[in-house]
Parts: sequence; C-alpha cells; structure tokens
Amino acid sequence: MKDMKSRLFSSESRLSDLITAHPSLLSLLTRLGISLGFGDRSIADVCEASNVDTDFFLLICNVYTFNNYVPSTATILGTDMTALVPYLEKSHKYYVDKRLPHIEIHLDAIAQKLNGRIGQVFISFFKEYKQEVEDHFMHEERDVFPHINALMSGKLDTTYSIGEFLQTHSDIEGKLDDLLNIVFKYLPPQVDDDNVLDVVYDILRLSEDLKKHTFIEEKIMVPLVKHLENAILK
Repeated sequence: MKDMKSRLFSSESRLSDLITAHPSLLSLLTRLGISLGFGDRSIADVCEASNVDTDFFLLICNVYTFNNYVPSTATILGTDMTALVPYLEKSHKYYVDKRLPHIEIHLDAIAQKLNGRIGQVFISFFKEYKQEVEDHFMHEERDVFPHINALMSGKLDTTYSIGEFLQTHSDIEGKLDDLLNIVFKYLPPQVDDDNVLDVVYDILRLSEDLKKHTFIEEKIMVPLVKHLENAILK
C-alpha cells in the first residue's frame, strides 16, 4: 500500500497530541533532535525551532505508526534527506547504549537465580546477539553511511554500492524472537518476578523498533541511494 494521505500526520497538528495518541513515538524525539517542553506548539513549529526538517520528521513518524505505510519514490525524493544518516547513527547508539544494556541487566538478574547451565544459556545467547548487532552497525557506519554522505555531496564513490548492502543486510531482529522463545519455553517456573516481565517487554519493544529501523533502511535509504548513484553515473 502506498501513501495513505487520509491517515497521515499533519504538520499543523500539535506535537503533544501526536505523542499522547502514539506514545511509542516518544523514543524517536531525541533521535530526531527534538527535546521535550514543546507545549502546545504544532509539529511544524517544533521542528523549525529544533532545526529538523518537518517532512522528514513526519515521514519517520508515519513509518513507525502505520504498518502498511510505504512511502512512494516521489515522497522520498521530495523530502530533505540530509538528516537520514545522522538519524540512523543516533538509532544505533540508542540501541547499543540504552536498549541492549537494559535487557542485559534483567537477564543477568534472572541468571543469578538460576543454578547451572540454563542461566549461562541466556547470558551466552544474548552476548552473541549483542556482538552481532554491534558488528552489523559497525559495517553500516564504516562502509554504508560514508558512501551515502559522499553521494549527497555530489561525489562519485565507486568503492561501494548499495547493491552490496542489500546482499549482506542481515536480520538482526530475528534472533530477538529466538531469545524470547527461549525465555517462554525454558525459563523454570520458580523464576517468577518483575525481571522476567521487564525483559519480555524490553525484547518485544526492541524487536519492533528494529523492524522499523530495517524498514527505513530498505524502503527509504536504499531507494534514495539508488537514485543518487544513478544520477551521478549518468
């Protein structure tokens, strides 16, 4: 399904109303460079005051809110995308510095209540996953993002192409589902406390966020970069 104009957010809407109706968008604000304390101001006013492109802000919010929303190529090319790479980098930092450590704290607390092998299974599986995520992000920050920045500056970069990204882009949220299944299937019933509920909630929250992150890379970043590559090569 393409742009659903009747359902998309308006720049004239109050940002406070948007966040109240969709609390999950709250975690996006800092990644988009917007601080709290915006009162009753409209999305457009808050974005202008925060030096954030309004169309880009609305595009990201629409992706995170509407599961069937797939922006058209015209929408992508008609939006100022200079904030895309900084946004993706801030998202990486958010996952690595905040979300993953939060899950790890709860898993460590759970493992301490488990004697023997099962506790180590949880910890080992998560540490391997965390390293995989960090390697995944490092590749993007080392190879993909500099390629995009070069193209956006009008420079021809033949050392990398977005086709390589598509060939190697791995599913980093899938293993979170595996971790969740391990918790559901193998956690002894005597371990029944807030840490279990917290870790399940955190895994579900991170998994959903990573799916949106992957969507942005594959459905927004890739079409944009393909267009830039083709435009420069012509």
